[in-house]
Amino acid sequence: MKPNMGSADRAIRVAVALVVGILIAMGILKGALAIVAGVLAGVFVLTSVVSFCPLYLPFKLSTYKTK
Repeated sequence: MKPNMGSADRAIRVAVALVVGILIAMGILKGALAIVAGVLAGVFVLTSVVSFCPLYLPFKLSTYKTK
């Protein structure tokens, strides 16, 4: 897999995942919404770790800066 996510993109995804995790832990997000948001937050963290987002491929998007 060729990286297609830049550092700013990755940082934003991790920040959003942290906010979602905090909202779930505080009980603000509950039920099915909490499950869906939690899964999405997990996907955000996973894609940030590997620097690859499969949804960018069909649109030929990349925020990764080559040297």
